[in-house]
Formats: sequence, structure tokens, C-alpha cells
Amino acid sequence: MNKLHIVTCPLCGGNHLKPVMLCTDHFASGEQFEVWECADCGFAFTQDVPVEAEIGRYYETPEYISHSDTEEGLMNKVYHIVRQFMLRKKVRLIARASHVKNGQLLDIGTGTGYFPFTAQKFGWKVQAIEKNAKARVFAKEHFHLDVQGDEAFDVLPDKTFDVITMWHVMEHIEHLNELWEQFHRLLKEQGVLVIAVPNHHSYDAKKYGSWWAAYDVPRHLWHFTPSVIKKMGEKHKFELVEQHPMPFDAFYVSMLTEKYKGAKLPFLKGLWTGCNGWLHALRDKGQSSSMIYVFRMK
Repeated sequence: MNKLHIVTCPLCGGNHLKPVMLCTDHFASGEQFEVWECADCGFAFTQDVPVEAEIGRYYETPEYISHSDTEEGLMNKVYHIVRQFMLRKKVRLIARASHVKNGQLLDIGTGTGYFPFTAQKFGWKVQAIEKNAKARVFAKEHFHLDVQGDEAFDVLPDKTFDVITMWHVMEHIEHLNELWEQFHRLLKEQGVLVIAVPNHHSYDAKKYGSWWAAYDVPRHLWHFTPSVIKKMGEKHKFELVEQHPMPFDAFYVSMLTEKYKGAKLPFLKGLWTGCNGWLHALRDKGQSSSMIYVFRMK
């Protein structure tokens, strides 16, 4: 198997990289992967992950929540209830941030199609891209969405979109800097980029350490913090204009982490940690388990 071994930081270009943590793929394979960090800028990443062309087997499970519609189990039921609330909140956020109510929207890594379907109902003209073929079929069968494969990304016309969204997708993308260059090409001059990613400096991440479910190795290649994502935007001539905590993520991630740890009553224990994480994020949104970042081109 070909693996991606990073020797130069993709954010700052430094080569002072060091292993900081060993994480287990509790979800699919049981394999272990090292998380490394750049001593110069603090950017963290999973080392020696399978290259993009070969990582698919780590996603091939019916339980992978981004590509399924299962509501089996209490945690998945909670996930689906919260998702309906967050979908509407996300659409309101992009309308407010872009000052556009029904413009052109590109959703990258759309999964099974819930977000673009909701955005369409609010009047947005949506194009959606998803690599996973099964997820595209689901989106077509359930929402009548024509979701394109990732090969369509490179042929989209320049300066087309008022908004580009990526909801918990950027942490999966191997060619990170090339992706940011594409944002510049595709966005209109006043367009906005909206990204949601986990925050490994959050309250729950610090509490659980290497057990934290949102490390999700090897599927998550990059591990962001508010300062790192801001630097990444600046590197590619984007200005960070808004940050919003995603407080519900702490509950789901904590419940999943407790399940991985084999805890008794993982729902209740995760609920307790999620409550504490939510309270910490109220005082300091940089403690939130996940964050939404809104960027504009400089």
C-alpha cells in the first residue's frame, strides 16, 4: 500500500516535524497511526496514511455516518435530530454571511445530500460534488439531486459561485493547498467560503487525548485549530471574517469516544462531557469541538 509521508509542513513549509500522539482507528480497521505536528506553526496531521487512491477501504462500512442514513442506535438517532436543526441554521448562516438569499452555491463533499437538498428548498441554486459513489446514488434516489463525482471539480467555470461550503470535509482532502487555489478560481469576487472542521484544541479533545473520536485516523489527514485555519486562509489570500462554534458536535463526539473506550453508559458519560464542553465554548468559542469559519477573498 502506498502511503503519504509528509516531510514538509503544507502550511508554513517548515521541516521541524515531530510525532506527538499515537491514535487507533477504532471505527474500521483497528490499525494505529501517528499524529505529527509542525514545531514552527502548530499544524498537526496524520502521518503515513494511505494515499487518496487507496484509502477507500477505510470508508467502506455501512456505519460511516457521512455516507449513510442509518438511525440505528441512540447516538445515531441523536445525530439525525440535531442534523435537521443544524441544516436550517447553516442555510441561514450562508445567507447572512454572503448577503445573498438564493445565489449560486457549490457544496464540496456533499455526502448523502441533506445539505444541498435543504439549501435548494430555501431557493439556492446548488451544485454538489461527492467522491463516494454510494452516497451519490443515495442523494439521487432520496432527494433527486444530480450530485457530480470529484472529477467534475476541475471543469467548473471560473467565478461562478456566491458561496462554497465544505462541512467536515477539508480534514479528508489530500491535496490541501491545491484545493485552496481552486476556491480562488471558483468564487465570485464578493463570494464567501464556509468551512466546518473539528478543533483538536477543544475542551473534549484535551480531555480525551488520543481517544478523541474526531481524530478519526486515517480518514482525517489534517487536524485544525482556529489559529491554523486562519493562517491557511491568509496563505491563500483569504480573510477570516467570522467564526462560529458548533456546540452540538461535542456531545456526539464525546458519546462516540466513550463508546470506543468501552465505557458503561457511553451516552450519559458523553452527554456529561458534551455539557462541559458546551459551557467552556460559551466562555471561549475556541474551546468548541468543531468550528465554522467564514472567509472572503482579500
